[in-house]
Amino acid sequence: MTGAQARAASAIESALAELGLAAESPQPGSYLVRLEGEHKLATMTWLIAGAHSLHVEAFFCRQPDENHAPFYRFLLERNGRMYGVHFAVDTRGDVYLVGRLPLSSVAPDEIDRVLGCGTLVVSDASEVGRVALPDVPRVEQLQLQLSELLYNMHNARSDDGT
Repeated sequence: MTGAQARAASAIESALAELGLAAESPQPGSYLVRLEGEHKLATMTWLIAGAHSLHVEAFFCRQPDENHAPFYRFLLERNGRMYGVHFAVDTRGDVYLVGRLPLSSVAPDEIDRVLGCGTLVVSDASEVGRVALPDVPRVEQLQLQLSELLYNMHNARSDDGT
């Protein structure tokens, strides 16, 4: 582990302790953080201090069964307004929140901000409700748009759902 990675790991550990978040560390500089949600049981998020950057990753949802165009359009539009993380898909089409931050920017406040932004999107994407986090601009408006999109996708079926 380099000096920059060790400093980043120390900042991550400090942030997690301040936030009271549980994390597993399978190897030095790698943390699997459990983010408790209001509606969803928990979101598991990776924080990995690499050679040059901090990698952040959390599962968002499985590939949508239908209404692909409006769903992906929403994700792409949202990517331009998110802080520290963005939506990405894997080879199966499952959606993740991923991000990279330079190791030099890793500090407890940045970890708090990135985890806070991710928690809003993940824990409230499929549930009704509003959560106001100060680190996300126009958070209530975003929540309403996301809830409406998912509700419309679910109720737009013209068949019996089979």
